[in-house]
Amino acid sequence: MVDVTDRARQLRGKGWDKPLVFVLCLLPLAAVVYGAVLGGLGPDPVKALIVMTGDWAIRALLVVFSVSALRSWLGWSRLLRFRRMLGLFAGFYASLHLLVVATYLFAWDWTIVLEELSERPYIIAGFAAWLLLLPMVVTSNNYSIRRLGRRWRQLHRLIYPVMGLAWLHVVWQVRSSYLEALIYGLLIVVLALPRLRRFQFTR
Repeated sequence: MVDVTDRARQLRGKGWDKPLVFVLCLLPLAAVVYGAVLGGLGPDPVKALIVMTGDWAIRALLVVFSVSALRSWLGWSRLLRFRRMLGLFAGFYASLHLLVVATYLFAWDWTIVLEELSERPYIIAGFAAWLLLLPMVVTSNNYSIRRLGRRWRQLHRLIYPVMGLAWLHVVWQVRSSYLEALIYGLLIVVLALPRLRRFQFTR
């Protein structure tokens, strides 16, 4: 009877936890829209919008990257149920950041794009991170998992260079304090440790 009750609780929990995570993932977007519509982005709204979307993009990537580590350290295997959704939201916020930059900084002008790429290496790092993230987003579905088989896991190891390039994108544009970049770097290294150990034992 206890086992049946516990199982019933688990099934009931599965009815609300994913919608809750979905809503929580939308909160950064709500904050961006709220600031843009009500003029709450300060005296330089374009810069604020670029920084805001970029911050949420790397934070979303860190959340996805933390799933395996938390599972390894704390045994929270249930987190795996949300990894696909979290990964798609990370791709969404990274794409939103790219869209904002292309619209307000580059004005979709390839002459400006090429000039900025030659002068600002952090833009190259950020764009490269987005390009590597894209195939992981596209293959985050059951069909791709079945179709790719073992290669699907190999493809999704692109998360390592994505995190490294995202960190470079942050650190290369620091003008004063490196504290935020240092925190991001430490988090990436710590969260990568369980993954690297498992990869060494299974390759």
